[in-house]
Formats: sequence, structure tokens, C-alpha cells
Amino acid sequence: MSTLKQTSSGSTTSIGDQRYEGMDERKRKRMISNRESAKRSRMRKQKIVEDLRNEVSRIQCENNEIVGQIDETSMGYMVFLTQNNVLRAQLEELTERYRSWISLLKITGLNLEILDIPDPLLKPCPSQPVLASPTFFQS
Repeated sequence: MSTLKQTSSGSTTSIGDQRYEGMDERKRKRMISNRESAKRSRMRKQKIVEDLRNEVSRIQCENNEIVGQIDETSMGYMVFLTQNNVLRAQLEELTERYRSWISLLKITGLNLEILDIPDPLLKPCPSQPVLASPTFFQS
């Protein structure tokens, strides 16, 4: 931004420093030092902002991955729920058919020992722990 200039004493100063030539040396050096310090401070702030932007991007990517995993899991749940409903309907239909056959056999007079069908839907399922895949929680 500023160009260098040769002074009468043989040292080089920037043209931006010319405005400080009339001041005493100590005050001029302090003002130049303050400007350089402010510049370094602005550069640090700029780096912090850039680092924060990078972190936001990384976290947004992680969030998108987690949302994708949730969507995938929800879709899997819906598939299993649908399959379960189909199986329950089939169970009801087969149970009704079985009961019809039993009543037909009783009507014909066959003396068979026929056991009544217990309703498995009324029995509680044995509890089993639900295990999540270890990759589910990793990014």
C-alpha cells in the first residue's frame, strides 16, 4: 500500500510515516507501533472469523449426515411397521380359517382333540434390548 522513501539520515520510511516526521521520535514510533498492532489485531480477528465459518460448515455437514441417518432410520421403521401390519392381518386371516376348519370338523362329528389357538398378540413379547449400530452415532 505505501511505498518506501529514503530519508536524509539514510534510513527508509514509508510514505505513510511522513506525517509523523514532525513529531518527536518516541511519539512517532508509538503511533506506528499502534497502527501495526491494530493491523495484527484485525488479521487475528479475520482468522478467528474464518475458523468459525469453517467450523459452522463442518457442523452443518455433520448435522446433514445425522438428519440423513434419522430419515433412513424412520424409513426403516415405516417398512417394518408396514410388514408387521401385513403379518398381523395374515395371522388374523389364518386364525379365522383355522377356527372355521375346527367348526367344520366338529359339525361332521369327528371326535378329535383340537386345541384352541392362543392369541399371541395378547401375550407380551419378551423384552429384548434394542441395540444401536456403533456407526449410527459416529460422524
